[in-house]
Amino acid sequence: MKLKIKNLSDNPIPCFKNPGDSGMDICSNEDVRVLAFNWKLISTGIYLEIPEGYEVQVRSRSGLAAKYGLIVLNSPGTIDSGYRGEVNVILMNHNHFPYDVTKGDRIAQLVMAPITIAKIEEITE
Repeated sequence: MKLKIKNLSDNPIPCFKNPGDSGMDICSNEDVRVLAFNWKLISTGIYLEIPEGYEVQVRSRSGLAAKYGLIVLNSPGTIDSGYRGEVNVILMNHNHFPYDVTKGDRIAQLVMAPITIAKIEEITE
């Protein structure tokens, strides 16, 4: 399945680091300080064209979570196929110390997944 990516940053486009990986690393497009026990919305400069019938999930990177207590706040975040705006990452700092994100740092992973559309049937009993 093709995922079209428009990159308006100086960073490489999201890609799979190793064959067989399910997540593509996505990088920060800005320098940002995430204070202790706070969160920041971080720009990536990336825009996606997701095929209908699919979503892209924004997930935490295990290394950032394990070493620094940083997670994607609404993990997994969902990017719907109709969304054409910039992909931003809500990064939460669960540590007692601030964390400095530098432009180009890998801050999250993107995973493309098929979706099932539910047929809604109202129960009126």
